[in-house]
Amino acid sequence: MPFVVFLLAVQVFTLASCVSPRPTIGSGHPDRSIDAVQTGMASWYGGKFHGRQTASGEAYDMWRMTAAHKTLPFGTIVRVTHSGNGKSVILRINDRGPFVKGRIIDVSRAAAVKLDLFGEGVAKVRLEVLSPD
Repeated sequence: MPFVVFLLAVQVFTLASCVSPRPTIGSGHPDRSIDAVQTGMASWYGGKFHGRQTASGEAYDMWRMTAAHKTLPFGTIVRVTHSGNGKSVILRINDRGPFVKGRIIDVSRAAAVKLDLFGEGVAKVRLEVLSPD
């Protein structure tokens, strides 16, 4: 009987070691399998979207430091750094997008101006999750 208990204990420990922890972002809170650092193309949006309701339910204000991301939870705080000039901004995710292939984030017009992305329209950026929702 002790041998059976031993084999059972070995199986339990073997199975437990196969379980991987949930991915985390920012300060270690569970995430929905999003990388804490992403690189890719960013664009900006404003104009016709100003005042319209965002996916989070709040009104879009192109003069606030906000952004749209496809999957990060609303309220997530991110740092976006322009790869070409090193300028960065801190933004809060409050909308969904971008809906253009190859882009990872849409920043507000205010953020685009601070990043020197406004004239270019699109630029390569590094996105770092600072704080989850």
